[in-house]
Amino acid sequence: MSKQKNLDTSFFGQPRGLSTLFFTEMWERFSYYGMRAILLFYMYYAVSKGGLGMDQATAASIMSIYGSLVYLASVVGGWLSDRVWGSRRTVFIGGVLIMFGHIALSLPFGISALYVSIALIVIGTGLLKPNVSEMVGGLYSPEDRRRDSGFSMFVFGINLGAAVAPWAVPWAANGFGLNLFGGEMNFHAGFSLAAIGMFFGLVQYVIDGRKYLSKDSLYPDDPIDKEALRPVIIWSLVGVVALIIILGLLAAMGQLNINNIIMLITIIAIALPIYYFVMMLNSKKVTKAEKSRVVAYIPLFIAAAIFWAIEESGSVVLALYAEQRTILHVGSWHFAAANFQTLNPLFIMILTPFFVTLWDRWKRQPSAPGKFAAGLVIAGLSYVWMALPAIIHGTTAGRVSPFWLVGSWFIVEIAEMLISPIGLSVTTKLAPNAFKSQMMSMWFLADAAGQAVNAQVVKYYSSATEVPYFLIIGAVSIVFGLILCLFVKRIHALMDGVD
Repeated sequence: MSKQKNLDTSFFGQPRGLSTLFFTEMWERFSYYGMRAILLFYMYYAVSKGGLGMDQATAASIMSIYGSLVYLASVVGGWLSDRVWGSRRTVFIGGVLIMFGHIALSLPFGISALYVSIALIVIGTGLLKPNVSEMVGGLYSPEDRRRDSGFSMFVFGINLGAAVAPWAVPWAANGFGLNLFGGEMNFHAGFSLAAIGMFFGLVQYVIDGRKYLSKDSLYPDDPIDKEALRPVIIWSLVGVVALIIILGLLAAMGQLNINNIIMLITIIAIALPIYYFVMMLNSKKVTKAEKSRVVAYIPLFIAAAIFWAIEESGSVVLALYAEQRTILHVGSWHFAAANFQTLNPLFIMILTPFFVTLWDRWKRQPSAPGKFAAGLVIAGLSYVWMALPAIIHGTTAGRVSPFWLVGSWFIVEIAEMLISPIGLSVTTKLAPNAFKSQMMSMWFLADAAGQAVNAQVVKYYSSATEVPYFLIIGAVSIVFGLILCLFVKRIHALMDGVD
């Protein structure tokens, strides 16, 4: 089998199955980021402009908790793949749910369709995203040297879909350049294009998958037996009953509203990683050296959560800034506020080769905690940068150059290069043997926790609070980064031989 994998070079020197997964994930990211590019505006635009007429604070909070839920769901998606369905079926089910989620948004059924869509896309993305990556690894034998370059190509596909979508979906919503909607936004047309993108991904995945993906992906790696399944079902039912009771109590007190539901999800997103840390540190399966490494991971986890809170704000706070405070043209070239969402994946594609070369050639490079500390400081500076236009002009009224936003995204993506790939690597290195999968879930939970906190914080953003908002959050990131810098040697010592 490994010889066959090594002989298969039909996709730019890589296994043909990489093409299947490359385009599946590209289309999934196209649909997801295309939807996110216009969703915030759809929620808070007036009904007369084709929106839902929500207040801005609620819309921004929903956007943040949406992202948090996606990463919370990925933990469940990984478990279902490993224990029940196998990765190929899990990815397919996830893709179908995502497509129907976008279809729900494309229909003019108002706020009820929005919540149905969120539920479908959250569950679907949670099933699909972690398992596509696992399937890429399954294309290569352990000794295959093409693995790293294969993953690099796969990540390029992710960012390609994410970069194209913020142009294509708003273009569809604006009438495909043909003024089909009388100059008004038709959000449902944009969401329809996102649904079509996911449909293309599914068709290609099913047809090519039968030919080029390993049959091993059809089966779970660690199938659960009936005896082990029973406590899972019991605890799942306990969780559902507890949730129903909490929601019932909120309803009885007249407090069952979207803001309190978001607060409940925020509490869960913060409590879950705490539970994981306590469980691993108290487990008899974890050795003394492994517990030391788990302790070392705690400040890195907090740093990651702070970073993701800032980085993920691009589709929320910076989207609002683009719409309300930015000149949407350069000379005669006009563009939409949603188009700025392309900057995140674009800068990742530009910066990745530079940082790969840097880490390969820098002999005395900083340790992982040192890179995290630098990344936090730089991420904080991206927010301080956004406070400068109002400070320089002495007002938050009027519009400013789009290059302020371009600069902010460029700065925060430098920070991402110091935290995201390094974090993935160090998470696998610090994982206790008995909790390798759970530790990988912790990396997703850092993003979930950061966005959950964001869901509470973004409510306070407006043009009036612009300067203190950016300065305070930027300062929190910078200060924590500097504190982390002071403890780099101590954290590295706790890592117990892990670089």
